[in-house]
Amino acid sequence: MKQLLSPFRKTLLSVALGICFTSCSWAADSAAPAAKGPLPLQEIRQFTDVYAAVKAFYVDDSQTGDRQLLENALSGMLAGLDPHSAFLDKEAFKEMKEGTEGEFGGLGLEVTMDASGVLVIAPIDDTPAARAGIRAGDIIVKIDEQATRAMTLSENVKLMRGKPKTKINLVIARKGVDKPLKFTITRDIIKVQSVKMKELKDGIAYIRISQFQEHTANDLAKYLIALEKKNHLKGLVLDLRNDPGGLLNAAVGVVSTFIGENQVVVSTKGRTAEANRSFKTQPSDYLNFDQNPKDDWVAKVPKQAKSVPMVVLINAASASASEIVSGALQDHKRAKILGQQSFGKGSVQTVLPLRSLDGGEPTTGIKLTTSRYYTPSGRSIQATGIEPDIEIADTAEGNYSTFNIREADLAHHLKSDEEKKAYEKKQLEESKKQVDDAKQPELRYYFGDENDFQLQQAVRILKGEKYVTGFEKKPEKAATQSTASATGDKQNKK
Repeated sequence: MKQLLSPFRKTLLSVALGICFTSCSWAADSAAPAAKGPLPLQEIRQFTDVYAAVKAFYVDDSQTGDRQLLENALSGMLAGLDPHSAFLDKEAFKEMKEGTEGEFGGLGLEVTMDASGVLVIAPIDDTPAARAGIRAGDIIVKIDEQATRAMTLSENVKLMRGKPKTKINLVIARKGVDKPLKFTITRDIIKVQSVKMKELKDGIAYIRISQFQEHTANDLAKYLIALEKKNHLKGLVLDLRNDPGGLLNAAVGVVSTFIGENQVVVSTKGRTAEANRSFKTQPSDYLNFDQNPKDDWVAKVPKQAKSVPMVVLINAASASASEIVSGALQDHKRAKILGQQSFGKGSVQTVLPLRSLDGGEPTTGIKLTTSRYYTPSGRSIQATGIEPDIEIADTAEGNYSTFNIREADLAHHLKSDEEKKAYEKKQLEESKKQVDDAKQPELRYYFGDENDFQLQQAVRILKGEKYVTGFEKKPEKAATQSTASATGDKQNKK
């Protein structure tokens, strides 16, 4: 194995392989270690027997090329480990790199595969998919009349990608909607603006991070510096809803803008020495390896940003880097976490390029789960997610009827007995809390607009006002709802 691999500088905390490859990344400069112990000769012999049988007898010899068979074998080997380990063919390898740089072609979806079809983890803000009304939890049943269940995730992704300005037809199943929904979407080059900010009333700033990319922390820092110069900052709302992840150093940089120096943000534990380390709020852990320290805007953030009252919004599609940030701010008691249980993606993936057969630059690779990550207090959120301090529904009438796919719902997800019990308990609690007249899903929903119920409650909390959770039981459809004190958490749910 060692002979096949070349050094690479990305380690991933990816949600899923999909239309884009937003992944939590860090440097890994060494190739994979050699296998421990003797090679399993009998098992290898069995593999070669199967390989020879397929070459000799498979009905369609166009499917039995040596390279194709070997790539299929690699794909199967890695896919059987967990939902995030994968073989990256030429297209997937290229897309993975493009996704971390903030520009790529397609629809703007983060997806994974399920027995029902292609599951949408999250649409990316301001992309064709988001503008069309695709939502987290949607199941893509058909792509241009082709059933998604009959194809692999890679095959579905290839169908959805295409030349900009070309149209694609999707058939989607959505919880709470009796009939399949049909969408016609025009593909486009996706340019992701990672950070957006707007000023609300009373000195409160709203900051949305849709992905964690190379420039996210610096862009956030510049926003905060500019805001402080023009107005006295009195409160912050950090919106991480539907954020599927991104670069690890970007997540560390974001946390560094809000808490003091040399504080633990996240730690990782795995089988190798390099997989066991802590990442802190210091330039060496958040600057890109080729970044000039003089361009460190995080270090220039005003002290006000590290002490101003703060609320973080999360939901079931907040994953990976989003969970690192929200978990760190929660453990350091820097912010109140508001919304719903996050995705529960708590594992680290390392990308190892395979050496090119012609001796050129690597064009394929493998993405391998190498460790788990832990919050500063030592919590593993794998398959359990980050629990909000204050649970708030999507709307004043309850949650939208969505599938809320999480890590624990994915096949082969990493789990322990404790994690399994915690997840089952959470599912039971959620089922008991369902509101009969929950709001049916609208076609479009925009985070940060005037109708954003969760944002409204976050602002109320920052201002010390009463808030409502959306879970208040309405006796016999009465209009009155109970409220909770701004100083209490979770005491109002029934």
